[in-house]
Amino acid sequence: MIETRGVTKRYGSHVAVDDVDLHVAEGARYGFLGPNGSGKTTMVRMLLGLVYATRGEIEVLGRPVPARVAEVLPEIGAMVEGPAAYPHLSGRANLALLDASGPRRDRDGRRRRDRVEEVLERVGLGAIDRRPVRAYSLGMRQRLGLAGALLNRPRLLVLDEPTNGLDPHGIREVRDLLHELNDAGTTVFLSSHLLAEIEALCTTVGVVDRGRLVLEDDLDAVRGPTGRLVVRTPDPDAAARVLGRAVAERHDHTLVVDGAPGGPPALARHLVEHGVPLDGLVEQRRSLEDVVVDLTGPGSDTQRSREHADRGAGRSMADTQRRSRR
Repeated sequence: MIETRGVTKRYGSHVAVDDVDLHVAEGARYGFLGPNGSGKTTMVRMLLGLVYATRGEIEVLGRPVPARVAEVLPEIGAMVEGPAAYPHLSGRANLALLDASGPRRDRDGRRRRDRVEEVLERVGLGAIDRRPVRAYSLGMRQRLGLAGALLNRPRLLVLDEPTNGLDPHGIREVRDLLHELNDAGTTVFLSSHLLAEIEALCTTVGVVDRGRLVLEDDLDAVRGPTGRLVVRTPDPDAAARVLGRAVAERHDHTLVVDGAPGGPPALARHLVEHGVPLDGLVEQRRSLEDVVVDLTGPGSDTQRSREHADRGAGRSMADTQRRSRR
């Protein structure tokens, strides 16, 4: 769906994007993650032909961009740097204008009206009234921008911070919608600095920092096993006595144990045989939070936006810095 080779963008002496190779497979939910100011939006704009690369090659839907961008735009839905709209017009009027002037330019007024109503319903604005967009909340504007991105029924959806301004209920609705679209065949490319958003939605993650791509891999591989086991028990004292020096960490009713021969089944049997009750025993996995913090360094916006990640994850990340096999 998207391939870039050595893409670089300079603004004078400032390098906004530095030698980036992206690999976005058809059908993926790709999370493009990094601190604010790391080059995400510049990269997204180059993918859409809105900004020209200083050097490098970009292919979207098998065609070079920007040389043949007009051929691929009808199959792309996009929302970049927030939703754009005429503030004095209603949401419906804005979508009608966008549809009429869009790359597919359907002349059938009834079909256009039906399409507008369909996308408004899908983003939760089906009951919208005739208020002008300037009276909308930020969350409503985000929903309207997403509706505009869906008008073409795109094969590829490119979104930059799509949940900005939404409350938790709205974030979940957007996430569910993107899952639904992806299940129906739409490839989703989502740029964000929010770890929780990427971890909850995406199948593949690319991490950019200071303009460079520092990680690209399947999310399951990124969140691989740490080599430790997590034991949950109502009697942590008994478990600690049985496990002895193998206990690496202890948190209330949870113990983190250095890897045991035979894995979880063998350790579970050992504990039960010694009379230790168990609530659960699983492999510990790395969190996306720790991976990104290690890769982007201290003080970044990504580090400050750490949300809802597994804080017990290990920090050894050398094995996660391999490219996705495409």
